[in-house]
Amino acid sequence: MKYLVWPIIIFLVLVVQGSLSIFDVTPNFTVVLACYFGIRKREIKGMSFGAVLGIIEDNLASTFLGPNMLSKGLIGYFSSLMYSRFFVWTPVLGVISVAVLTVADGFVVLAARGIFDKMPVNFGAAAFVILIQSLLNAPFGIFLKPKSEA
Repeated sequence: MKYLVWPIIIFLVLVVQGSLSIFDVTPNFTVVLACYFGIRKREIKGMSFGAVLGIIEDNLASTFLGPNMLSKGLIGYFSSLMYSRFFVWTPVLGVISVAVLTVADGFVVLAARGIFDKMPVNFGAAAFVILIQSLLNAPFGIFLKPKSEA
């Protein structure tokens, strides 16, 4: 039963993410999952979970495989690294880190698609979408805590 929890959570997040739209921008809640798993399970497991989550997202988006896998893997790794080595967790730091990691995720995906495929949109539109996604994800940072403080 314990092993069914994460696939159900991933499924629900992908369904909500695909069906919700604010200002014609779909949120990017998978970044929050990658951050959470990276913070709770440390670097290697966070990176692996983020990569698996990214490849699922790449498959569902029907684009070429890789951009989301790379970005979510990096998010899982850097979220763990940030909390274990550099900062002490506070709710404000959680909000800031989720917002910054969402921006980083968006630009990694945009750069990978721009380098290895045709540029999906112009830079101004992409920056607007990434900014709205980071503002939507930021409040979830309050609930992210490292395992030792939970």
